[in-house]
Amino acid sequence: MANDNHTSLHKSWRNPRRWLDAAMTTVAASCLGAALVPLGALLVFVTVRGIGRLDWALLTELPPAPGMEGGGLANALLGTVMVLLVALVISVPFGVLGALYLSEFDEGSAWGRQVRFATNILSGVPSIIAGLFVFGFLIRTGLTNYSALAGGAALSVVMLPTIVRTSEEALQLVPDELRWAALGAGATRYRTVREVVLPSAAPAIVTGITLAVARAAGETAPLIFTALFSPFWPESFGEPIATLSVLVYNFASVPFAAQQDLAWAAALILIGLIFVAKLLATLVVGRRKP
Repeated sequence: MANDNHTSLHKSWRNPRRWLDAAMTTVAASCLGAALVPLGALLVFVTVRGIGRLDWALLTELPPAPGMEGGGLANALLGTVMVLLVALVISVPFGVLGALYLSEFDEGSAWGRQVRFATNILSGVPSIIAGLFVFGFLIRTGLTNYSALAGGAALSVVMLPTIVRTSEEALQLVPDELRWAALGAGATRYRTVREVVLPSAAPAIVTGITLAVARAAGETAPLIFTALFSPFWPESFGEPIATLSVLVYNFASVPFAAQQDLAWAAALILIGLIFVAKLLATLVVGRRKP
């Protein structure tokens, strides 16, 4: 019996498919390791350079003047929150309503195909183009100044395709039986969507919005053209404002150690915020799985 098992195992390993499978598994594992090495090195390097600057002053004080020590990036933290709030107010209604139309009301029309095509194109457009668009449409025309409003508008263009696509997928995952049951009970199509479909898809839609925020939080190019930068506390949404990503861009290239340390700390905070957003999105998706 033992000899038969040994012979069978020996023959199986003489099969070329087994060798090919083992070779491709090794290649895939090697590629994964090659991709994780630079990512791990980046995370370790940013953590080592930025963690020593994490303190209470970092979160409560303004950036120091050139050549001065200490200070913090509280204005950039607040400015990032303000810009993202503006972006959410603009992108979420348009994104979710667009996804509702495509998923629930579009009957394969030419207009629906054009909307999907435009969404796919917009998702591949570089973020700097979104900044240039908002700069030309809002700032050059005098509709607004360099401000949190303009920066939020630019980030909303970046976030919109992600929200539309993830929301449409979330709505399509709602079982058709729920729609049929509501319609069979006498509900109108509008009421079915409002009270049955949308609440069922809400957790997945929120997950998509979280992913869009995680992407927009680290964008720099759109904000350079629209929000500029300010070393002071933001007083309103209609003035130039500091953000974490632009602070990293500005302070990383100056010859002053205090500003460079702030740039590393801001980079670490941005990575932490993106990691938390991705983690929350993963947890929500995991809880929805049966």
